[in-house]
Order: sequence, then C-alpha cells, then structure tokens
Amino acid sequence: MSTTTLTTQRSAFSKGLLAGSSIALGYFPAALTFGLLAKSTGLTLIETVAMSLFVYAGAAQYMALNLIAIGTGAFEIIFTTFIVNIRHLLMSASVRERVENDHPIVKALYSFGITDEVFAVTTTQEGHVKTGFVVGVATIAYISWVINSGIGYFVGTVLPETLQQSMGIALYAMFIALLMPSIKKHQKVIVLAGSAAVCNSIFSLFMPNGWSIIIATLLVSAGIELFHRKGGHKT
Repeated sequence: MSTTTLTTQRSAFSKGLLAGSSIALGYFPAALTFGLLAKSTGLTLIETVAMSLFVYAGAAQYMALNLIAIGTGAFEIIFTTFIVNIRHLLMSASVRERVENDHPIVKALYSFGITDEVFAVTTTQEGHVKTGFVVGVATIAYISWVINSGIGYFVGTVLPETLQQSMGIALYAMFIALLMPSIKKHQKVIVLAGSAAVCNSIFSLFMPNGWSIIIATLLVSAGIELFHRKGGHKT
C-alpha cells in the first residue's frame, strides 16, 4: 500500500469514527441493559463480554438471554440467531456494492461490524465509500457495544438481589419495545407476533422450548407471507 493510499485510508477512518460516534452513543443504553440482563440471567462477566465480542448481534443477544433462561440448547440458540440475523446477508451485499474493492480478508473483517446502524450510515454516503470509512464507523460502534455490556454487568453486581431478579421482566419489555416500531409501520407484524405466540404455546406442549420457538416463527412467517402474496395485500 502506497503512502498516499495509507494517508487517504487514515483520513477516511477518522471520518468514519466521527460519523459513527452517534451510533456509539445510541448503543450505550442498549448495551448497558444487555449487561444488566445478562447478570440477572446468570451469565458470568466473561460470558457476557464474550457474547458481545463474538456474537455482536444486538436484538439477537437479548433473544439468546431469553432462550438461555428457559434452558434452550446451544444448537437451537445458534439456529434462531441465524434466522433473526439473516438480513445481514442482504445488508453486506449492499455495502459491498458501495465500498471500494479490497482484499477478501479485509471485506470479511469489516462485514462482521455491519449492523443496522452501520449499514444506514455507510449506504447514505455519496459515491463510492472508502474501506477506512466503513472500518471507522464499525469500530467505534463495536467498541461501544462491548465496553458498555461489561459496564452494565458491573452495574448489575451492585444492585440489590431482589432488583436483579426483577430485571427478567425488563427482558420482555425490551422485546415489546423492539416490536412496537414495526407494528406501527406494518399491520401484519401484529398478526405475525400474535400467531407465533399462539403456535409456540401449542408446540411447547410436546417439544422443547427452543425448537417450538423456531418452528412457530418459521411456519407463521412463511404462512403469512404466502397469504399476503396470494391475496395481493400491501403492507
């Protein structure tokens, strides 16, 4: 890499850090809450930070805590996380079209840091985006999520035992908060959430909790999508 190219990438990286600072601030309360809930779920500090380090999946991490709390197996948790985050395949492909060409290893590294917010900031830039810019945005967002997850866990350790136990309710409140924006925009999300809940309740009577959630989600999602396509409904 030439000196000029290196200087350009450093400049782009600095701009990325600046552009991603708002994401880092936005991640603070969400990551803090994750750390608190992880502590109340029974995870250790190392497990909590490791999940943010290696999974780094936001809502999927909250979902994983719920599955861990009900004793779901590792395979079911991994598979459910894959389903929840499958949209990242499309986001990464879209970012690839906007970012300058680079070595596959470099692209693989920054694709790990593509979240909904990083995707939004990156794809709204004019023209082709420098690799350094994407790395800068992703880096500051990633650091914020990981560090604040650990801070949240430490905050949880100083809370009274009764308050720590009651934090389990906050997990369900968080899911409702994540669901509300989609409900306002798409009415079928209400039907999807309600139907999936009913199916999960029925399936859980004769199959493990993890699989009942996965199968209910897949069946209801496919069924509603087919219904809307055949009926010509628009959402």
